[in-house]
Amino acid sequence: MTVERVFDELGHFKRFQACLYFAAVFQAVACGIHYLASVFLVETPNFVCSVPGNITDVLYGNLNASSLEDVLPVFNPSIGPVVVRTAEGEQWELSRCRCALRTSPTGFTYEFDGNKTIKACNGSFIYDHSEVYQSIVTDWDLVCEREWLAKLCQPTFMLGVLIGALVFGDIADRVGRVRILMFTSLCQFVFGICVAFTGNYYFFVVIRFLLAMVSSGYLVVVFVYVTEFTGIKVRTWTSMHVHAAFAVGIMVVALTGYLVRVWWIYQIILSICTSPFLLFCWKFPETPFYLMAKGRIQETQTLLDTIARCNGIECRLKAEDLRDSEGDNSKALLEKEADPQPALSSPDEKLSILDLFGSWRMVGRTCTVWSIWFIGSLGYYVFSLGSVNLGGNQYINLFLAGAVEIPSYLVGCFAMDRVGRKMTCAPALLLAGVACILIIVVPSDIEVLAIILSMTGKFAIAIAFGLIYLYTCELYPTIIRSLAVGSGSMMCRVGSVVAPFCVYLADVWIYLPQLIVGILAFIIGVLTLLLPETLGKPLTTTLEEAEALGREPSKKISALGNKHAVDGLEMNQHEAKV
Repeated sequence: MTVERVFDELGHFKRFQACLYFAAVFQAVACGIHYLASVFLVETPNFVCSVPGNITDVLYGNLNASSLEDVLPVFNPSIGPVVVRTAEGEQWELSRCRCALRTSPTGFTYEFDGNKTIKACNGSFIYDHSEVYQSIVTDWDLVCEREWLAKLCQPTFMLGVLIGALVFGDIADRVGRVRILMFTSLCQFVFGICVAFTGNYYFFVVIRFLLAMVSSGYLVVVFVYVTEFTGIKVRTWTSMHVHAAFAVGIMVVALTGYLVRVWWIYQIILSICTSPFLLFCWKFPETPFYLMAKGRIQETQTLLDTIARCNGIECRLKAEDLRDSEGDNSKALLEKEADPQPALSSPDEKLSILDLFGSWRMVGRTCTVWSIWFIGSLGYYVFSLGSVNLGGNQYINLFLAGAVEIPSYLVGCFAMDRVGRKMTCAPALLLAGVACILIIVVPSDIEVLAIILSMTGKFAIAIAFGLIYLYTCELYPTIIRSLAVGSGSMMCRVGSVVAPFCVYLADVWIYLPQLIVGILAFIIGVLTLLLPETLGKPLTTTLEEAEALGREPSKKISALGNKHAVDGLEMNQHEAKV
């Protein structure tokens, strides 16, 4: 009997699990919110240099106006400067990072061939407030020579996400999933509010960095949490639809950004969207997998009784019967304090990221899994950043960018439960690679086809990116599962940090970003075919069980036509004897 037996007896997704699931996923909306909030926090509106004196007349091409506010919405620096005349009679040519004072003009015309005195803006700018009334760019003048500070906001946030994924994934394996969920959700709320009241740029970046760490920590651990509380029959759907909550967060950002154009009010509203979660997260129980892995038998029994009572089922399970496949692991769990040198898979062993590379078989598995995480994030952001070239309303575009992910997860769930995790992930990556290559050969005048291919690529990448969380959970044992997901998420954040630089390569050749993503996606898709299939297999508890996935004995057992969790136990017993 394994811990998976709990779900066969007490329900794979009944009342108890459903309440926990929707409560935990509700807070995942906040992760999507904070990840994308910077889209409007650091938005740079049109701007020009400010000049001394009151402006009385404005010229921009064939457009005449009495104030800059009438011209800035249509200002394009590539066309030419804005010409203004002040009450003192001075005429200025205004650009974004410099201005020129005309010398002895004879009339007020747009074209001028006389002498000009070019001056720097000296930190004084006039912004277009028609779209963005107030952002950190307009508050702290993060333009021209300070523009790099605005561009640094998202990379530093992603760096925090990278570190948080690794740190909190490791800690969750040591202190438990629930403690991390409570801590990170509380910190999300506190840091989110603090961001709105930062008085300078550097404080803003530091608080956002901490917010990124806890947001990433929650997202990593919540995947493990819902996976360990749901049975095999529904695990695909429950894990994939955590991504749907993240996509809802993106849509909330778009809607809030459209309604609120002042950045600190916008930040406060986003931060309190999921605050009700704090009222009940402290009631969350620890997962049965973690409790059994740590040898906390009495707490496991109490949890089983609670699940049975809530689901209206008589509990006939005994925690003492939930043994590992070798038959002696439970004894090690119960006698952990008496054993000063625990065995390899004992609950008190200090595990590290090196345990993901315990054998050559695990080395190949971990490298492939990390590659999927990397290309999933890189491809997602390259497609997303490229979508701004579609034109139209930016708020609608962002809303659709979140909405388009939802059908991809539905298709992914449908495929994973029928053809398996491996045979869903690999074709999705191959399709994304082919879509990228086809975008390159599409004639530039056929925009509709290019858009369709771009959306196809993002759709396919989203499928692979969505299922890799669950696939990683199933490929690694309980004792290092959070660490595996956390390190994978770290590689994902590396991809998200690299993505903007990949997009910048379009200056070298417009299709170079798609070419890079296409080649990587295709190669990694082929490597994915070498991973073991985990559909219908019980979650592993020890490193030995995880390494045995996909070996010959599993084929012998699967030939019997039984996908029950007990078969997974028999396979592990056979491996142990060998």
